[in-house]
Amino acid sequence: MRNGLFSGVIGLAVLVLMAAVWEGYKALGQATGDRLLGIPFPVATDDLSMPNVGTILGALVEPARRGDPASLGVYLLGEASVTLREAAYGLVAGSLLGLLLAVVFLHLAPVSRGLMPWLVASQTVPLVAIAPMIVIWGGKAGLPPWMAVTGIAAYLAFFPVTINSLRGLKSPPQVQTEFMRSVGASRGQLLFWLRLPAALPYVFAGLRLAATASVVGAIVGELSAGTGRGIGRSILTFAYYYSNGPEKLYAAVLVAAVTGILFVQVLNLIERFALRNRQTR
Repeated sequence: MRNGLFSGVIGLAVLVLMAAVWEGYKALGQATGDRLLGIPFPVATDDLSMPNVGTILGALVEPARRGDPASLGVYLLGEASVTLREAAYGLVAGSLLGLLLAVVFLHLAPVSRGLMPWLVASQTVPLVAIAPMIVIWGGKAGLPPWMAVTGIAAYLAFFPVTINSLRGLKSPPQVQTEFMRSVGASRGQLLFWLRLPAALPYVFAGLRLAATASVVGAIVGELSAGTGRGIGRSILTFAYYYSNGPEKLYAAVLVAAVTGILFVQVLNLIERFALRNRQTR
């Protein structure tokens, strides 16, 4: 409980510090004409380029559209819930694939040596190049756009789960595996009774990385899939009308960041519950 409260206080302090740096940079730029010792600032500090933090936060309580009583914050939370659902589906699918690959690689070393370089290479391909192809394939197969977004999220999620799960499955000491073999344990029993329990901390470490990646994948997928919903589409819309309300784009980015943080925190809570007995030792 104390650790959670302390972490919350630290997180809040970081946000306050970031806001102070933002406002300090803007105030300095306004006072010096965006030049310091003859060197121009890398980012202009006018209200169009850098709205005040208060203006950005104030936009969240203002109407999202003319004639619509719903505030921008409520609207963005609704769009973020769509993105979270797509990211969650992608995380589940990618995690299951990652666990399956880890088990295969554990028991079939030649397959691991042959496929692992290709898995690593798959993560070096820019997502903006992969996303349109997945959207096109999904459309040709008659799938709804949200499934393509889920596929993109799963594409980013499976790799960290695969790597961390494989490391965890290999983590039990040799003496423990030899003992179980000596009492006649089968390969399946060795996997479920020893390797998987030992791998849980590693799996959750991979899931935390995968959760962040799945949210990013869902947002990028929404930009390509044309779903019409999601925080990614909101960011694209507000970027298009940026000059009419730059604070709305920053507010959408802020909500997207908070969405990713909350998604990871939910996984942290699940991890604490699943590993509660280990943590108390």
